[in-house]
Amino acid sequence: MKARRVSKLDPQAPLADMAERIVRVRLDELYSFVPRALAPTEHGAQHDMRIAAKRLRYVLEVTAPCFGSYAATAAKRARQLQDILGEVHDCDVLLPEVQAHIVRLRARDAATVRARAGDAGDLDPALTTRAPHRAAYRGLEVLCVHLQARRQLLFERFVERWASLQRAGLRRRLEQALAERAASPQAAQLAGTR
Repeated sequence: MKARRVSKLDPQAPLADMAERIVRVRLDELYSFVPRALAPTEHGAQHDMRIAAKRLRYVLEVTAPCFGSYAATAAKRARQLQDILGEVHDCDVLLPEVQAHIVRLRARDAATVRARAGDAGDLDPALTTRAPHRAAYRGLEVLCVHLQARRQLLFERFVERWASLQRAGLRRRLEQALAERAASPQAAQLAGTR
């Protein structure tokens, strides 16, 4: 996912001013994936939301001293979102890989069993019992079940986490922290106003 453009950045402007502009864009970017990312089958939106959480986290980790006290907490919350959505994404990537591997093994076994049948008029079922990868199927199928169940569990945790963050006022509190920067002596120093 391409990052949203942050307009009117000025390298000569105070750090806190430009950091605030970047944080606001990254926060809007994160929220732009709701409600789509809250649907279980919207894998792309969930992955993009993870990337947006990562971007928000990184900018907050670097610039939190410019803002009110909640900015560092918001960075931690963004990391939690990034982590859980990363685990969901890992399942989304691994499951098709395992399924494709099963298909390849079955195709190889079918070719081997067919070759063993030679010129026979029909396939002797006993040949199938000696398929080279027959023992691997069960383990791989169980792995698929594990990945599907784990993804469901992680997705439910993500939805619960997001709901918790909304109840706690993530956006409102971070926006308040951005507004507090003018009152903070440390922020004022970083902003270049003192």
